[in-house]
Amino acid sequence: MILALRALGLGDLVTAVPALRGLRAAFPDEPLALAAPAGLAPLIDLIGGVSATVPTEGLTARPWDLPRLDIAVNLHGRGPQSHRLLRSAGPGKLWAFANAGVGHLDGPDWNDDEHEVRRWCRLLRHYGIPADESDLALAVPGLEAPRGATIIHPGAKSPTRRWPPDRFAAVARRLRADGHHVLVTASADERPLAARVAADAGLGAQAVVTTSLAELAALVAHARLLISGDTGIAHLASAYATPSVTLFGPMSPARWGPPDRPYHRPLWHGIRSEPGDRPGPSHPALLAIGAEEVLAAAAAALG
Repeated sequence: MILALRALGLGDLVTAVPALRGLRAAFPDEPLALAAPAGLAPLIDLIGGVSATVPTEGLTARPWDLPRLDIAVNLHGRGPQSHRLLRSAGPGKLWAFANAGVGHLDGPDWNDDEHEVRRWCRLLRHYGIPADESDLALAVPGLEAPRGATIIHPGAKSPTRRWPPDRFAAVARRLRADGHHVLVTASADERPLAARVAADAGLGAQAVVTTSLAELAALVAHARLLISGDTGIAHLASAYATPSVTLFGPMSPARWGPPDRPYHRPLWHGIRSEPGDRPGPSHPALLAIGAEEVLAAAAAALG
């Protein structure tokens, strides 16, 4: 069995898809297990080739109930915690970035400024496994979903990555006036924020949509356009080649941005990346983005 670790969120999982596909192609007859949060299982099913999900939240030490493990692959981080967690599973080999603190020296060096997709593909190539960085596509869930909607997603895990709701509302109002069918998506926790954006845009409560993960994937797959901050739903737009405008704040799109396609438009006015989520208001680089700039980017993405 091959075990890969990626115990993070939605966007993190999508950026690891090319590496997971590389592992699947390299070991077609071996079961491939993915240690990831249980809530991501519907999305993992859309990758294809993953034999089992091992529910794993973060890097807390845990018992592993697995058959003989040939290779453990750290697609989570640079260690040492993630290295130690995988070693506790007793693999024959550990494929991971070099970390002298845990005595793992055969991996490549870590590069802080590397794009997240490229990072994991480079790790595999170091161990002789080809991986295609452009192989981001996910299967489309077989669920009913509105077709041709323009999605506004105002939420993000960290407040520093949330564009002001009044600006999202201004964009939504203009797009609706231009004939777009605008929906405002949100997690259950973010529903009040989405309701505020919809109300200020004059859309009405029926425009606010909360979905399961599979339903969200189906909605994005069939959408006309997505406008969001640097958060998980933006990576779904990359996976489904859905035109998108992504607003970046503390993190540069050079590290987390969409692939270089004319229908994906990242906007960023920062100088350097500032990793890590923290409480507080919107990041200054995010506040430098105006509604007119977003509307122009939307037109370019659709054009």
